Amino acid sequence: MKSKSELVRLTSRRLEAIVADTGLQPASIVVAPLIPAEPPISLAPELPLYPASMIKVPLVAAVLAILAEGSPPLSLETSIGVTPENMTANDAESPLRPGYSATLRDLTRLAITRSDNVATNVLFDVAGRQRATAVARERFGLEATAFHRKLSGSEPLIEDPLWDGVHRNTHPAGDAARLFDGIAGDRIAHAGLLREMLAEQEWNEKLTGGLREGDRFLHKTGDTDEVTHDGGILYTAEGRTYVVVAYTGLPSTPEHNERFAPFMRAVRELL
Repeated sequence: MKSKSELVRLTSRRLEAIVADTGLQPASIVVAPLIPAEPPISLAPELPLYPASMIKVPLVAAVLAILAEGSPPLSLETSIGVTPENMTANDAESPLRPGYSATLRDLTRLAITRSDNVATNVLFDVAGRQRATAVARERFGLEATAFHRKLSGSEPLIEDPLWDGVHRNTHPAGDAARLFDGIAGDRIAHAGLLREMLAEQEWNEKLTGGLREGDRFLHKTGDTDEVTHDGGILYTAEGRTYVVVAYTGLPSTPEHNERFAPFMRAVRELL
């Protein structure tokens, strides 16, 4: 039987070589073994790459934490109206329309599983940018995460009167890894529900392609014409648990997204 030290064979130098070999550059990577617990292995984890739809995970987590507080008195079954101001394009057509009411359960699930931008914009209104940022930093320890602007699925950007006109949303790979760690370890409100949502992810063309039979990857992706990302909680067939987050400064194209699978495959060989 292998010893604990032999089970974790990935090193920072090997990680850097894998990134170079697979062409995922520039990159911001975190691989954090949770069971058995070991120090994280990373490459530029705080690199300030735009998070794209990765920002939806801390936003949903903040909304769920606010619900758990009970102030204001909301629940997962509370219905919220969809307004024209929150409408924008999506990679998959949104089921939400102006005048339609959706429960917070449905809105949070749509934001994670389908990466629905309309649902996300409604959640911006529910949580409030300043409060969501405070929850992310004070409750979850995500010191570099901030919510500044609602999401737009295409040009031109939607009108967002509460945006300061300068700052963009921030959620670096290091913060994403810390949040997934908290979700895996049940240290944040409704962690089990968040795991269910991440497990139902509909966009699976990146890191998922490098898994082994019997592995499970509960994750979220992010895509724009500037960046392409993927990250989540990996449960291996052997019973170990890791957080794996890969942010890149590459535009999201089929060619670039195909590089995630060989990256994960190479990393998986060393776990």
